[in-house]
Amino acid sequence: MGKTRLWHDALSEASLFDRDEQLTKWLTYVNDSVRQPNPPPFADQWQRFQAISAERSVDQGPQPAWIPDPAGVATSNLARLFAERGFSTFEELHRWSVTQRRQFWGAVIEHLSIPLATPPSEILGSDEPTDPHWLTGARLDITAACFTTEAETPAIISGGEGQSRLHTMTFGRLQILVDRVAHGIKGLNLEPNAGVALYMPMNPECIAAYLGIIRAGHPVVSIADSFAAEEVARRLRLGATGAIVTVETYHRGAREIDLYSKVKEAGASMAIVIPGPDGPSISLRPGDLWWTDFLGPQTPFPSHPQGPEAVTNILFSSGTTGDPKAIPWTQLTPLKCAMDGHFHQDIHPGDVVAWPTNIGWMMGPWLIYASLMNRATIALFEGLPSGPEFARFIENAGVTMLGVVPSLVRSWRESGSCIDADWTGIRAFSSTGEPSNREDSLWLMSQTGYRAPVIEYCGGTEIGGGYITGTVVQPCSPATFTTPALGLDFVALSDDGRKVAEGDDGEIFLIPPSIGLSERLLNRDHAKVYHESCPPGPDGEILRRHGDQLNRLPRGFWRAQGRADDTMNLGGIKVSSRELERVIENHPCVFEAAAIAVQPSGEGAEKLIIFVRPPMIKLPDTLQAQLQTEISTHLNPLFRIEDLVVSDDLPRTASGKLMRRVLRTEYLERARRA
Repeated sequence: MGKTRLWHDALSEASLFDRDEQLTKWLTYVNDSVRQPNPPPFADQWQRFQAISAERSVDQGPQPAWIPDPAGVATSNLARLFAERGFSTFEELHRWSVTQRRQFWGAVIEHLSIPLATPPSEILGSDEPTDPHWLTGARLDITAACFTTEAETPAIISGGEGQSRLHTMTFGRLQILVDRVAHGIKGLNLEPNAGVALYMPMNPECIAAYLGIIRAGHPVVSIADSFAAEEVARRLRLGATGAIVTVETYHRGAREIDLYSKVKEAGASMAIVIPGPDGPSISLRPGDLWWTDFLGPQTPFPSHPQGPEAVTNILFSSGTTGDPKAIPWTQLTPLKCAMDGHFHQDIHPGDVVAWPTNIGWMMGPWLIYASLMNRATIALFEGLPSGPEFARFIENAGVTMLGVVPSLVRSWRESGSCIDADWTGIRAFSSTGEPSNREDSLWLMSQTGYRAPVIEYCGGTEIGGGYITGTVVQPCSPATFTTPALGLDFVALSDDGRKVAEGDDGEIFLIPPSIGLSERLLNRDHAKVYHESCPPGPDGEILRRHGDQLNRLPRGFWRAQGRADDTMNLGGIKVSSRELERVIENHPCVFEAAAIAVQPSGEGAEKLIIFVRPPMIKLPDTLQAQLQTEISTHLNPLFRIEDLVVSDDLPRTASGKLMRRVLRTEYLERARRA
């Protein structure tokens, strides 16, 4: 405790805290006005924050809206690591985590109490950046790491639209269901290493199926329930899938969504179908099974420890070509998920963690591991997370860490969904999926009277978590990052390969190795995708391409600026420009297309802009609506066209490559003039 207190005292003396006139003004305003019985409306709070921020000089960095207090620092998971290692600043801790990788990841395994059937002879046998060997000789069953707490502890709290009661599943009951799933998978007599797909909403059965498939020795093939049948079929093929677990139908808002019909349309070989709440209402294809007929006996499933490199999950992330990248997660990847949750989101035993997500997006598996491996409870809401029922669910479930997507925060703020909910029990928010904007981020913090920070979290499926984020022991300024993730470092380079200076944008390159980073792809040349033509680092390091664009701010802060490559982030889902263009160019009125994403105000969520070059025919007035239907039918209904631009010529390089960056620049300049 002594070292922890000393560390916080040293931090408090920094210029970001004491001797910061604008910070003092803001904190005084929060205490004297916002935290009073009748706080001013948020519009006034935002105006006050902007006015105070305008008083800051550029070299002071962005205005913090939240700072850690000594009590919060002393009880954080980071405090224990600081006390053990004797560091005096967070920067020292991060530097140690990336220069002493063996020590750091050994400490992570100890902090998380990872059960190992056979301990490793070395934490890192080879630190070759492109071919590291982690946990040499170890054998483990990573699902066992999700069940290291008392059986009576709540593992899942669930609720949904139209449901007045919450349902609790303990760790003991979850483990029984996981074992029953594993027995059921073994009873299918699938080929060794055949994938088993999950195509369903995030509910307790989804979590049990996810862990049970892995416990049975098969990789989960993760498919988002928003994907059309055509995209489901592609992922079944890429994942070498032998069976799929889905739901008959489910409700979201006023819509009934029929997933089983899409499974049949996609040509899945065998389906395990979870019926609706009123029981089965249809006949299954020959060979398909209802969930209750599939489940095995209520007896423990024998653990089969494997090497750390054993594949547990196949997820998909768009590259810059047509097919999505098929990225295998191994038994190592959950260590990255749980470590980030432990040190960055500060998840403790007894916490309740909610993050509206899906098993087809990496945050679905992340939520499972980051919560259960930290002995915390997962809160699951079935239905639309944008309405007041979800807001009340967060309050009633006792959520202490709430994960968000920025577009969802915007929806809450504009609709007033949270007016009647009390979120003051939340200790921290975390935001990922797309760039945040400052106004919405400040509004989110205002829901707790600025007692909870927003931990910005940016990474990727091929990382198993984040590469840049924040902590509960550093100041929080809306829509900014404060640190590279522990155990991982990066460099931001300008177009000419130089490290960017403060105030400039740069493309992000990671500095490997780290647990969590993918080491192969199932349908691509991994070295070509991530390392080919990468410049060397400032000190000659081997770098790994990532593709994000960040703006470097003073005092160690960073702000997201979208993508530097031809991948875009739409509503929290990555998709390549080429995937969208492939669908659009099937329309008879489109000769050629270019898809770009822009941030209209220079920050926040990306918007989809479609450029089309038509053949020599008259274009229908309804072309944008028709193209939207094509995208919704053949790709994903969540991808919404913001604007359609008809152009007689699309810029290309001498080699014929579309110059999408030129289109982005021209579109934003035209929008500014308008």
